[in-house]
Amino acid sequence: MAEIHRLSAVQLRDSLRSGELSAREATAHFLARIAERNPLLGAFVTVTAEQAMADAGAADARYSRLRRGSGTDHAKHPAGDTSDVLPLLHGMPLAFKDLTDVAGVVTTHGSAALEHKPAPADGALAAALKATGVISLGKTQVPEFGLTAYSENRIAPPSRNPHAPSRSSGGSSGGSAAAVAAGLLPFAPGTDGGGSIRIPAAACGLVGLKPGRGLVPSGESLGDPAGLVVAGPLARSAADAALLMDALVPSPRTGYLGAVTHEPRPLRIGLTLDSPWSATFPFTPEPEALAALKAGRDMLEHAGHAVTEAAVRYDNRYADAFTTAWTAAVGTARISPHREALLAPLTRTFRRRAQQRSASKLNESLAFLRQFQRDTVTQYGAWDLMLMPALAQTPRPVGWFAGATHGGERWPAAAWAGDADDDYRRQCEFAPWSSMVNVCGLPAITIPVYWTGGQAASGLPMGIQLVGPVGSELLLLQVAAQLGF
Repeated sequence: MAEIHRLSAVQLRDSLRSGELSAREATAHFLARIAERNPLLGAFVTVTAEQAMADAGAADARYSRLRRGSGTDHAKHPAGDTSDVLPLLHGMPLAFKDLTDVAGVVTTHGSAALEHKPAPADGALAAALKATGVISLGKTQVPEFGLTAYSENRIAPPSRNPHAPSRSSGGSSGGSAAAVAAGLLPFAPGTDGGGSIRIPAAACGLVGLKPGRGLVPSGESLGDPAGLVVAGPLARSAADAALLMDALVPSPRTGYLGAVTHEPRPLRIGLTLDSPWSATFPFTPEPEALAALKAGRDMLEHAGHAVTEAAVRYDNRYADAFTTAWTAAVGTARISPHREALLAPLTRTFRRRAQQRSASKLNESLAFLRQFQRDTVTQYGAWDLMLMPALAQTPRPVGWFAGATHGGERWPAAAWAGDADDDYRRQCEFAPWSSMVNVCGLPAITIPVYWTGGQAASGLPMGIQLVGPVGSELLLLQVAAQLGF
């Protein structure tokens, strides 16, 4: 057998269900990987090794009881016969980003301003996945309150890109993406309210799927007045993402993994570089982003799909309305006045602005975003899928967004030298095609189709994003699988 961390998530699932591997063996292997590599990567904030091994032991004990119940004649009752009673993800190690409550584990929200107390109960996302048999190894690094496209904060080292540790792994699911890309986890759930699955997936060379609104519990514990946040998979392949979707979606109408390799029909795909951020933050995509877009287009056309240029019109009021909705929750977060100084400058700035806005301003922004959704979905409806770069720039250096020096090495003191508005502008120019998908409530997937320098060994990953209509999660996974991912 290959080293456990080199197995795909599907292969690991099969090995655990067949009895070839025990849950304790798999858990111990990934914990050892974390102990070895996390000091460099900063992917994990908290590692719950003792609890994970206890949970793995309980999973193995259950497996043994089921085998005894099926008989001792292995020829007549192979371990695989327990598949109808074992949980779907029996013994599979994963971790939750540190915005999601896990019973008995501190949820820091990436903030030094909060009192760090163990969560009294599992959040919706953790509860749903634990019911499918997963073993939680801990909590992964996030930006403060999940607000930014990079996973750096004042409580732990920054999350770094496994392909180039001087670069960021993205955000807000940056720690989870780094862990999957580095083989510290077979796959991981992320949450996405403005690109927080797709941005780190693109930065780390993963498949990242943002499901449509309402399909999967978000697991977030702060407010979300615009209904932006949804949970979805970060994985090394479409098949692995499909497996996690089978666990995330309550009673799916069709199994994602079972259908992911079915060839999709020839599709009409609209290619666009238009962004609703352009009017406020004009940007020019880097050559690497355009090279990834060309590579993705070539792959799609080779697979039999028709890709044509698409012009999309966006209202230039978008930036203000989205920012108002996106930052509303941080204004109501319960933070003691004497601890507000511990907030990062960006968080503190947007919290103050949110508290100064009237309720009518928020309601006006939410109404605009609902109209924006209707207008944009109507325009996208001329095509089966929309195609655009995943990111406009290569993964940025650690500390770059916040104006840090020394690549964020001297966290946290050196990491917060910049201006909050400049920080936010940089993020919007880095990922200008992400947030509008959340506003529209549509499914979207990022696929790592290109490497700078032409190879993964020495380059940086760059990807494409495909956006589909409501209910197209399986189709997006099928297209990714069709392209070889």
